[in-house]
This record gives sequence, C-alpha cells and structure tokens, in this order.
Amino acid sequence: MLGVDPDEWVDLLDLTFDERARGGVGNGAISGIRALCARIGAAPSYAQLHAALELRLAALQDDAPLRAETVPVLRALRAAGVKVAIVSDCWFELPGFLPTSALAGLFDAAVYSSEVGAAKPDPAMYRTACDLLGADPAGCLYVGDGGGRELTGAQAFGLTAVQLAAPDLGDHLTFHAEPDWRGGRIETLHDVLALVGAPMLVA
Repeated sequence: MLGVDPDEWVDLLDLTFDERARGGVGNGAISGIRALCARIGAAPSYAQLHAALELRLAALQDDAPLRAETVPVLRALRAAGVKVAIVSDCWFELPGFLPTSALAGLFDAAVYSSEVGAAKPDPAMYRTACDLLGADPAGCLYVGDGGGRELTGAQAFGLTAVQLAAPDLGDHLTFHAEPDWRGGRIETLHDVLALVGAPMLVA
C-alpha cells in the first residue's frame, strides 16, 4: 500500500513507539505516516497515505476487540455516578476511532499521550486525567494491564492501582511491561464494580 517492505515497516513502528506515543512524529495522522515513510526512503502519494490510514485504524480495532464486560461495566459505573477517564499511550489511532466506537459517550475524559506530549509513567498523564475529572488522586482507582509501567507510575502519583491480569492478555503486545508488579490484581473488569462500590446493572 505504501510502497515499503512490510517487515521493515513493522520494525520501524516498534522502534518509534515511544517517539510516536509522545507526539513526536508528524502533527497529524497523514503527516505522521508520511514522516515515517520518509525515514525508510518512501514517498507515497496522498491517496496511498489515506488508504493506509484507513487500514491502520481498522487493523488496530481488530487487534484490540472490546472485552464482553467492558460496555456493561462502564455503563454501571456511569449509573453509579463514578467518573471514568481513559488514559492511553497511543499515536493517532485511538483518538481516531474511539469517538465512533461502542465506547463513545462512556468516558468523562480521554487522555492520549500523543496529545499530552508525555507517556506513562510520566506524572503528566495521571495529572491530566485527575484535572479533567476534577478528582483527587487519593480517591481514584487506576486499572491497566501494566504496559508503559503505568501501574507503578499511577501508584507513585497517589492513585490506587490494580492490574487487569486476565488470562487472554498474556500474549498481547505490550511495550515496557512491568512483570515485577506486586500490587493488586483483578481478572475481570467486573471486579472494578466491587472495588468502587458500584452495583452491576440488571438488563
């Protein structure tokens, strides 16, 4: 699609993950893909870039399907008056498709590293989330798989952090995981409701 070797492209994406997550590659989706192509000597047309962008968004959505309990748990949290933020190390993809996904309207705030200019475990990520929610860190629960050493960072910022240690996450690609995490763990998002004292909605 872009006129580049697929294996070279994947290697480049892995190599530039941290840079991309901090918003350091291009100032938009198309410009970001173009900038990466230039690093390996490719100069695709706008039509190629646009087509690749659409494929990239679709591929990321396919790679991370929603857990069956995600939407019901988020709805239960909202019904209980619990504010929720998504805090993610990402490039342009998540901000590109989340607003039109099944998660649309289920978050009170969204914190994307590429927009903040910092990535987890940088305190700026957690501070931004707390500021947007109007929340005291001491009253917040942070749930994540541990990528980006996010749990250690959240705990250091004053949040209560727990790891989502679901069995199916074991083989998922994770950058900067923290296998040494010794804090709280849950195996399903349903456990979040008990941790914050929110009842599950009855369909």
